[in-house]
Amino acid sequence: MTKSKKLINAPENIIPEMIQGMVGAHPDILCVEGRTGRAVVAVEGPRDGKVGIVIGGGSGHEPAFAGYVGRGLADAAAVGNVFASPSPDHITDAARQADGGAGVVLLYGNYTGDVLNFTMALEELEAAGIPTRQVAVADDVASAPEARKGERRGIAGDFFVFKIAGAAADQGEPLARVEALAQKANAHTLSMGVALSPCSLPQTGKPNFEIGDDEMEIGMGLHGEPGMRRAKLGTADAVTDELVATILAEMQPKAGDRVAVLVNGLGATTYVELYLIFNRVKQILDEKGIVIHRSWVGEYATSLEMAGASVTLLKLDDELTGLLDHPCRSVALTVGAAVTGSTRAARSARRNTAQEEIGESAATPSAALITEGKLTPQIFRDMMAEAGTQIIAARDWLSELDGVIGDGDHGITMEIGWKAVQAALANAPADETIEGSCKRMAKAFLDAVGASSGPLYATAFLRAGAAVGQRQNLDGAALATWLAAALQGIRDRGRAEPGDKTMIDAWVPAVAAAQGLPADASELAVMQAARDGAEAGMNATAALESRRGRSAKLGARSVGHIDPGAASTFVILRAMTAALERAGV
Repeated sequence: MTKSKKLINAPENIIPEMIQGMVGAHPDILCVEGRTGRAVVAVEGPRDGKVGIVIGGGSGHEPAFAGYVGRGLADAAAVGNVFASPSPDHITDAARQADGGAGVVLLYGNYTGDVLNFTMALEELEAAGIPTRQVAVADDVASAPEARKGERRGIAGDFFVFKIAGAAADQGEPLARVEALAQKANAHTLSMGVALSPCSLPQTGKPNFEIGDDEMEIGMGLHGEPGMRRAKLGTADAVTDELVATILAEMQPKAGDRVAVLVNGLGATTYVELYLIFNRVKQILDEKGIVIHRSWVGEYATSLEMAGASVTLLKLDDELTGLLDHPCRSVALTVGAAVTGSTRAARSARRNTAQEEIGESAATPSAALITEGKLTPQIFRDMMAEAGTQIIAARDWLSELDGVIGDGDHGITMEIGWKAVQAALANAPADETIEGSCKRMAKAFLDAVGASSGPLYATAFLRAGAAVGQRQNLDGAALATWLAAALQGIRDRGRAEPGDKTMIDAWVPAVAAAQGLPADASELAVMQAARDGAEAGMNATAALESRRGRSAKLGARSVGHIDPGAASTFVILRAMTAALERAGV
């Protein structure tokens, strides 16, 4: 397999360096504020008394998302890793910079990782006294039928939803009204795309799916996910006809109706091709008597170097038209002549609000803690460190599994999270309890990882630690309790069930096997049973059709492939078992 060529430095520094370059190139529009370094803020955006607009998502979609930060658009963007949601820490950092005392609206694409991370951020902001609302953009008509619109993913339709919400906030609309107008724009925006080639993640340089020279993916996802079906490559007009026909069949515009049009390139499509597509879009709309009020052609929401394009239509009424025409100024989009004048000094006091954190690690064990059991806090930390080591070693395999039915970044995401866990545990005091180490792990994983894995594993660690909070050491029964609580945390946060083709399908048999042993089973026997249960569950996912996450959009095409989340679960439990064996427990 040929690796792609990319002009990068160290892969782990890509995002900080990109942010630094972007802000350095546009200092009159953008700045970085907050303590995480991932909040890109509009120099002339946030101001007292105005609803703050916070957008965000994974990197690799440039100019989205930070390119839409500016006066009259978004006040701040939370920047995630490549194809991974920003963490709640990044999002709350951006929201605090955008907060002008009138509340904040969070806008993002409807992907599992983004939903989990933005929802956790919303909960934290509300608890801190900042009224917060959220809208998940769901414009991709190919990803779910109209009857299940809430399951659709967001692709280039973000462009119009951000524009409408930003204008409403800039005009001084209150929080509930800004949220309602963003939802209205979301409901009126429909998109569909086609991919001609895969893309490759900077960390691996490998294509995230295979496609023939004469093939195309109809209905692709913005993260490089395969489309709804594969077909022979067609002409520009034939492809455009299918995309537009699917959109219009649902939108049902009448002669005389007005729309806004976006023809979006995915990173490697020439403007020649994009204008051919727009030409056909206009011909179709002209024939039907549908008026194009405004149009944009170019790269507005990309997928690294993927070749392909999407068509987005926003059905307009007078209210949406006025907001679409409202002036704005950002790196990626300028409409009219936006009012200028820095607003930074007026909000300086608010920017320094303390960040809510996941609870601090317990410093010293209490004398009342239960000491029975051979699994000490140090052995526990060794088990977790070994889990990180084996996840890192399995990175490429996990990413390859994910590339078949997802976006190809699962191994990379898990590597980032577990490296952060290893670093955090290396700084743990010798007398830290298992619960304290679990809290430390949760914070490290969540701060380092967006995507769905961050909230899921952070919640798992917190719940598992709390379940054994009364113990100094773990015996076999307590270890089974720890595993069961981790599973319950994942289920509560992600809402997946057995048979959905997710990590749950490995965790459930793992916990069932561990809990099925006699009460006096050894710590090692419990881990060995959990490991073997996870392996069986992982292998069984190949026969399942995905019902959750990005791969759910593939339907029957997901059958025959192991779920990457189930695979990483097995790797973690296998590593924990190996460390326990090495410790002689």
